[in-house]
This record gives sequence, C-alpha cells and structure tokens, in this order.
Amino acid sequence: MLSFKRIMAVCLMVLISNAYANLVLAKVDGPAVFWKFSLWGKKRAFTEGAETLSKRLSEETDGKFKLKIFYGGQLSKSKENLDGLKANSFEMAAFCNFYHPGKNAGLMVLTMPFLPMGDFDKDAKIRHAVYDHPIVKEQLARWNAKLYVTSNLPQYEFLGKGKPPLTLSGFKGMRVRAGGGVGKAMEILGAIRQTVPASEVYTLISRGAVDAVSFPFTYAHGAYKIHEVAEWYTANLSPGTSDCPYVINQKSYNKLPKQYKDLLAKLKPEALAAMKVAYKKADDKNLPMFKSKLKEIKYDEKTLAEFRKAAGKPVWDAWVAANKDKFDAQALIDLVFETAK
Repeated sequence: MLSFKRIMAVCLMVLISNAYANLVLAKVDGPAVFWKFSLWGKKRAFTEGAETLSKRLSEETDGKFKLKIFYGGQLSKSKENLDGLKANSFEMAAFCNFYHPGKNAGLMVLTMPFLPMGDFDKDAKIRHAVYDHPIVKEQLARWNAKLYVTSNLPQYEFLGKGKPPLTLSGFKGMRVRAGGGVGKAMEILGAIRQTVPASEVYTLISRGAVDAVSFPFTYAHGAYKIHEVAEWYTANLSPGTSDCPYVINQKSYNKLPKQYKDLLAKLKPEALAAMKVAYKKADDKNLPMFKSKLKEIKYDEKTLAEFRKAAGKPVWDAWVAANKDKFDAQALIDLVFETAK
C-alpha cells in the first residue's frame, strides 16, 4: 500500500505535468476571442499571410483567439471592405488602395510608377514606413482601420489577348485593366484604362471587353487563371505595383488585452514570410507555364528608359499637385525614396 507521502508526491507530479502541458499548449493566455477576416477571391499567395496568422493565433493561445477567414466576398465586396470595418461588420480585412483612392489618398503613393521598388524585403520596409506616416494613419482612422501588415505585392506585368504590344506604342487604344499610378502611366501611352474588380477580369478578357490586365506578376495572373484566356505577356515592363494591406478594425483592436496585441505584433514577420514563400512558389509554377503557352514580350533598355522618363516623375508630380490642398503628398514621395536608400 502506497504511503501518504508517495501519494502526495505522485499527485504533485501530475499537477506539475498538467501545468507544464498547459503552458506548452497555451503560450499566451487570455479570453476567448472570435474575429472574422473579409477577403475576396479564393485562397492564393496573397492570402497566405492571413492563413498563417489564423493558424498561429490559434496555436499560441490554445485556440482561444480564433481568426476565421471568409473568402469570395462573403462578408463584403472587395471595394467595400473599408466600409465594412467602419460599420464594425468584421474585425479584419484586406483592401486595395486603387479600388477607392478617395478613401485612402495618401496610400496611393505606393501605386506610383517606377518607384525604387522590386526587392521583397526592401519593399516591405518601404510600405511599412508609409503605413506609419501620420498622414496615412489619419486617413485610414476615418474608416476605423488600423494598418497591420503589407501583402507586399510583386511588380506588375501585363497578360493580354489580341495584337500584342511589341513596342510601347502598341498600347495605344488598348483597353487595359490598370489601377492607380500604373493606370496613369498606361494612359500616357494612349491606353484606355479600365478599373474593374480582379474577379471579373477573366470573363471580360474572354469576351473581348478588355484587351489586357496588369496584375502582380506572376501570382495573381495564375490565381485568376488569366493565362487560360490570354495570348501574350510582358516579361520586363515592371511599371510599378499597388498596395493591398491587411487591416484591423481599430475598435476591435482596442478591446484586446495587451498580451493579444503583443501577439499580433509578434506574428507580423511570420505572416510576411509566408507570403514571400508563396509568391516564389507561384513563380516557380507559373513562369514555365506562361513561357510554353503564351508569347513573351521583352522590351529593350532604350524603350524602357523612354517609358520611365515619360511616365515616372511626371505622374508623381501630377499626383502631388492634385493633392496639394489636401495633404503633403510630396512628403510621402520623399519618404519612399529615403526609406529605399
């Protein structure tokens, strides 16, 4: 028969073991929280950051902090996610700045063509510096939105159908889906800019209503299967990109305990790293497929230099002038170049 001391020792060991197990399972203790994340389209490289965040929040809190991702615009249309945050319809979302430039005018700096961007890590540094600028913070605060992490979209290229633009003059009269500063750059070439949701582009190109689409290369073209209806692609135009950040409902964030706020901050690099890996995997899959199926168009350096001269600084200057009575747009342009050094 076990002695009283031995029984107590066994009980103590069990208690210690259980306590340790709980510490391992729940590294961050706190209340039960359920957040909804509004996204459009399907799961893709762009959404890997959200998927990683959802998984890691659950792991770090033993399932107490749940982040459920709603795809396909179930909670809100892509152009209405900021409205949804303002209405407190959900706790997190992604949105693209050029979908509604009037709502996030300062953030449009990241759509300007031919900025010193193109390297993943440097781009993330630039974008987060812009996110931290008081002008951008104040504008997003109007929509109850707190910028969380960049999706760090790659540089754009075009996929299209019909006569390919073998020279830059070939874009004249072409109906192109291009937003923000990239869209302005294409207008300089004589293209007719179309601003339509990404989910509609496949149908519009297949029907001949749009001739070409600029998307982050290559992941978005592959995700939306544009190669299935396209006939050619540009390989090195790289006119710029856009910005589609993950944002948090500010009121919901304010209600979180400190340990959950700290956890969200801790997981930012993991979300960003997941997207970096996903974009690379998309390129490894898509590039060989594009090369085998579509006509590749490459421009020589002289042609690209002419494009940069015509559609780089002139577009920046026009954007600064258009916003001179609203906010200091030049300060945001300067911030991009200073951060890129």
